Amino acid sequence: MNNLPLNQLGPRESTPGVVNFGILLPWVSAANGNRLFVKIIHERDQFIQATQPLAFELRHDVNADYGDIWSVTVDFNTTHDSQPSSHFGAPGRHVYRFELHNPNVGALDWIVDPYAREYAIGKLSAFTLGYIPYSWSAGETGWKTPALNDLILYELNLAEFGTGLQGAIDRLDYLADLGVNALSVMPVNNVSLEVDWGYLPLGYFGVDERFGRREDFQRFVDAAHQRGLAVIVDAVYGHTGEDFPYADLYRRLQYQENPFMGWFAENYFGVSTDFNRTLTRDFFFSVNLHWLNTYHIDGFRYDCVPNYWDGALGVGYANLAFHTYEYVKTSIASLTRFDAPEGPRLIQIAEQLEAPEQILEQSYSNATWQNATYGAAVACARGAAGAIENLGQRLGALGYIERTTHNGETIAKAPLQYIENHDHSRFLCEFGLDQRDWNLLFAEGNRKQWYRLQPYLIALLAAKGIPMLWQGQEFGENYFLPDTGLGRVLLLRPLRWDYFYDTAGKNLVRLTRALINLRKNCTELRRGSHYFYNDYERYLSRGILLFQREAAAAVSLVAVNFTGIEQTVPFVFMRAGGYNEQLHGQDNFSVDGGQERRLTIPSNYGRIWRSI
Repeated sequence: MNNLPLNQLGPRESTPGVVNFGILLPWVSAANGNRLFVKIIHERDQFIQATQPLAFELRHDVNADYGDIWSVTVDFNTTHDSQPSSHFGAPGRHVYRFELHNPNVGALDWIVDPYAREYAIGKLSAFTLGYIPYSWSAGETGWKTPALNDLILYELNLAEFGTGLQGAIDRLDYLADLGVNALSVMPVNNVSLEVDWGYLPLGYFGVDERFGRREDFQRFVDAAHQRGLAVIVDAVYGHTGEDFPYADLYRRLQYQENPFMGWFAENYFGVSTDFNRTLTRDFFFSVNLHWLNTYHIDGFRYDCVPNYWDGALGVGYANLAFHTYEYVKTSIASLTRFDAPEGPRLIQIAEQLEAPEQILEQSYSNATWQNATYGAAVACARGAAGAIENLGQRLGALGYIERTTHNGETIAKAPLQYIENHDHSRFLCEFGLDQRDWNLLFAEGNRKQWYRLQPYLIALLAAKGIPMLWQGQEFGENYFLPDTGLGRVLLLRPLRWDYFYDTAGKNLVRLTRALINLRKNCTELRRGSHYFYNDYERYLSRGILLFQREAAAAVSLVAVNFTGIEQTVPFVFMRAGGYNEQLHGQDNFSVDGGQERRLTIPSNYGRIWRSI
């Protein structure tokens, strides 16, 4: 894969007041009678009826690697707008779009720039005249991305978490205090709607205006790093929105073939991108490099990988993950946050729910989403037969490799462990729904059942793999999410921070903080072996899940009780010595090696005994 010539693409202010525009449009040539214009207006004038954008015609050329390229230089120092009250050429943000005049289909307006670095409302690209690059804090040079096995993720939707970037920045201290050390941010790229999850992008090289501007996201990353929080962004590369220019323009041109789009592997969602095309591969590789260098992010969560997974040796996902890793490795002198003795700490998380074990083993992904633990937890909450056994195995990351060697390099690997994420209803919904309205979209999990979340939280945050919390999970957010329909993605669900202060919220936050702190301080919980005590008579039949995490220095025995009755069960300790209970310290003891002891686990709760 190669980096696109971004110094020739998109709007670039070469000297004060002089902006160069460039766009690759393969198969769209001046020789075939095409004419291309860029239409520009100051953002202060865009809703004023009497002020219209100015149009500038681009000239056609051919790029040796990618084909037809169009460009124009606009000198705002000498070009003036005669329209009264126009702000054209004044410092600040201007919005623009392209219009193609084609001899067969006529004038095609409202073409988004796929190489824009900024965006405006709807299908408009943008640039800032007199843009001043962001100045990173002095501490940014010393920031180090956490090691994979040390990650504790927190997934968030910026629009719901803090109503935008500034709100999120204001609550970074809260997240640091909670104890997580990495943020998995849902898509921030440009989309056509104001309320949207962001999984149908139109633009990839910048931040959507509904969140803020590029310096706002840079400030967010900078502030997160200052608080010990890595930032991972959602990358949506297997499909786009219908208005993505390479989908929209060639459809309106009535072309039978497309130089960028097309069914490649699967076609689950949106308009599929075709990784058989050189432009497509290089485009998304360039997007990765741009975000690594411009926004200082720590990694990517790749959405809907089946759409571009064609195997370990294919040209799709595996190829992109490999080349991104290699780029970081060869650029480590400038990307020092990834430099570590064990190798580059670039985080690459695949959402490959069909074959998550395979994606870890056969690609340069070092983590993956997997719904098996979530599914096992749901089955357990519903009382399904064999569910506790299945959950115990999933919490131990059964079937997942811990490391593998690619091209002579050993890379750590781990699945994500979660019982909540943006795709599903809150886990509280498993314990009963309160339907407050005729519309099921407004149903909620019964927060009076909050205590039933506790054993799942304990098990999750002590499990093998990388634990992930979905925003508000730590204080019992409880909305219902339908499995299908636009109500999933087009309904804004602002986080109900008032839950933080009620009985359920205070207790769940207290427990979450204690568990995260314990994980951070106990090596065995982050890197130790996992052994699940799959004994039906002693444990599973009584609603008890018991597993052990062990490292050379210490062993932690984790026992959770899913029933509403306190349970006392026998357990044989093979490691002699003292054991302290970590959640409340109220049941400490010493044992000889091979000694059996009766353990009491409170109802809908758990215990963690650690050797001393």
